[in-house]
Amino acid sequence: MDTVYLVKIGEILLKLGNRKEFEARLKADLKRRLEGKAARIDYRPGRIFIEARPGAEAEVEAILARVPGINGFARAWRVEKTPEAVFEAAVAVAREAASAGKRRFKAESRRSDKSFPLTSYELSRDIGAAATDALPELVVDLHRPEFVINAEIRERAFVYGDTVHGTRGLPVGSQGRGLLLLSGGIDSPVAGWLMASRGLGLDSVYFHAYPYTSQEAHDKVVSLARIVAGYTGGMNLWTVSFTEIQMRIKQLAREDLTTLMMRAAMMEAATLLASRIGANSLVTGESLGQVASQTVENLRFTGSFTDLPVFRPLIGMDKEETVAMARRIGSFETSILPYEDCCVLFSPKHPMLRADLARERKAYSEIVLGPLIEEAVNKVERLPIPFQVTRP
Repeated sequence: MDTVYLVKIGEILLKLGNRKEFEARLKADLKRRLEGKAARIDYRPGRIFIEARPGAEAEVEAILARVPGINGFARAWRVEKTPEAVFEAAVAVAREAASAGKRRFKAESRRSDKSFPLTSYELSRDIGAAATDALPELVVDLHRPEFVINAEIRERAFVYGDTVHGTRGLPVGSQGRGLLLLSGGIDSPVAGWLMASRGLGLDSVYFHAYPYTSQEAHDKVVSLARIVAGYTGGMNLWTVSFTEIQMRIKQLAREDLTTLMMRAAMMEAATLLASRIGANSLVTGESLGQVASQTVENLRFTGSFTDLPVFRPLIGMDKEETVAMARRIGSFETSILPYEDCCVLFSPKHPMLRADLARERKAYSEIVLGPLIEEAVNKVERLPIPFQVTRP
């Protein structure tokens, strides 16, 4: 019996009139990521079937877990469309689960081909009987199963165990392209992953203040960009030298405003860069009230320096939720490496908590950062981050 991957798609199926466009993007994304690793990719309504090349199974599974638009996947048995072949495959699935110490199970069946001699209910019933006959230690439990034996009757029969959860969401690029303000912290990589799962293609920008921030801090951001690129399918990392801008702020701005002025300058620089690379939005890892610069008033102030949509997917989350997601995508251990970014190094002891928009914008204009920002963006360095799987 052949082993294939049965891939489930979800939200795309709800798109009705423009569903074909979303499906085309997902197909192209899968084809590109699986190049050289899949012997065949077969697209069917609501399902994708992938046959991995020998030895590529682990890499194929790691890729499928990271592709936005995929709800889940399972390694499946593809067998002849006869009850006997289905039962044999079902016992094989049950035997593998039993070897892992699982005992309670249920069977679920879907029959697209109505010529199959058993109804969905009858097939599930008989799969349960076949599994318990072969493995008497197993018990059918419809309410609290430890594993599920699935059977789908299509042009062929497919039998598989539990589904591995995917990234879900929409195919990358279906909602345009954004620019992620990527720091070395926990939040921004998670924000990038969340927006990629909503269909936003991404580039990222990092603001580097050498020698006040080290080369290790920059290398850390490159590593985080590689992790995020595992979900986006690749990206460019743009590094903007921010040293002169920060020194100007440090010298001329009131101390309690230095962080706000720096954030405003970053938004202005990111907007200028976005216009040059064709990005239609900005993405940040800001969370309401998490730090002084993220109060409502301060977010309003810094957000006023761009005319682009600013996506803040973490805005209503607490740190524990963000940390859990960082662990899930594999960025947490890199994010906590002890290399501080420029935001930390230039933070005042007593930062402004409630910015007055008109007053602080006037103070910002008096520093005259525009020429320095334009010069910094003109000298931006681009590092292509190709798609590769970075395992958590």
